[in-house]
Amino acid sequence: MGGANPWRPHPPRGGPRPGAPPAPRGPSRRTDSGKRGGLRRALSTHWYAWTMITPVVLVLGVIIGWPLARGVYLSLTDANERNVGRTIGANHIEATYQFVGLDNYADVLSDPVFLQRLVWTVIWTVACVSITFTLGLGLANMLNREFKGRAAYRMALILPWAVPGFVSVFAWRFLFNRDNGILNKILEGGGISAVPWLDDPTWAKIAVIAVNVWLGVPFMMVALLGGLQSIPGELYEAAEMDGAGAWQRFRHITLPGLRAVSMTVILLSTIWTFNMFPVIFLLTRGGPGDATEILVTQAFREAFVQSPRDFAGSATWGVLILLLLMIFALVYRRSLRKQGEVW
Repeated sequence: MGGANPWRPHPPRGGPRPGAPPAPRGPSRRTDSGKRGGLRRALSTHWYAWTMITPVVLVLGVIIGWPLARGVYLSLTDANERNVGRTIGANHIEATYQFVGLDNYADVLSDPVFLQRLVWTVIWTVACVSITFTLGLGLANMLNREFKGRAAYRMALILPWAVPGFVSVFAWRFLFNRDNGILNKILEGGGISAVPWLDDPTWAKIAVIAVNVWLGVPFMMVALLGGLQSIPGELYEAAEMDGAGAWQRFRHITLPGLRAVSMTVILLSTIWTFNMFPVIFLLTRGGPGDATEILVTQAFREAFVQSPRDFAGSATWGVLILLLLMIFALVYRRSLRKQGEVW
């Protein structure tokens, strides 16, 4: 039967034909106004939270933001102690340093010293973080069990964290003394010759790693112990009933349960160790020679030790350290996302 179907709805006049692609639409004003309205609602609803964090943001902006911006600016100049503004008695000398662009970065990156410092800094960081994590995990597993005197052991293991860092480093410096140090006295009592802990480049590197590990284990242990206590005990009971051994329980329950905590403490420990100035400077001052010099101590040396003091060079080293840590954090975050971790 020919003809149009009377039950078929006809398109309104001026409307699109059936089967025609939809006409493109411009940006919706309603969407933009909705976003602005949502922002206003958020501010009006959570005004108390915004009021509380505003002073913190301002303080961080002054303490961190301004020095950071100033450092980036100085890294683009040729500022040193001879051309910066300064006051001598009643006379004020104006600054005469000039903008040089990226010349400082080119000089530092082409300097073999930068690669030497970077390699040792990476080795130092990887060694300290890996040893600290391994010892912290072992101690956390031990303290997570019920045994007599557990509270006393916890207090003893947290003690290095409670002592100020510079006090601990000076104590270790006394222990490492070649002639009168306790460690060499013990070795001599056993018939072993004295070890040049801080006088030999290899032993000095071992010494600074050992001290930093001693300082970092308490934090790692406490963080991982908290993660262990958050794992339900029923999982271990069920695995034991199924015949899983101690290693299988550790591998399939403990390590996955600690993944989120482990990723966080490894990131923090890496950043702290990469910039661990006190241990290196107070224990060896970068010596013997420059064997234990890391990037951050080199930046300090540029600004406060060498003559003339190179403020622009020091700022350049500092900015490069920041960029390296930012790159590491971004790569680390991407790897966590690939593993399904939320961060």
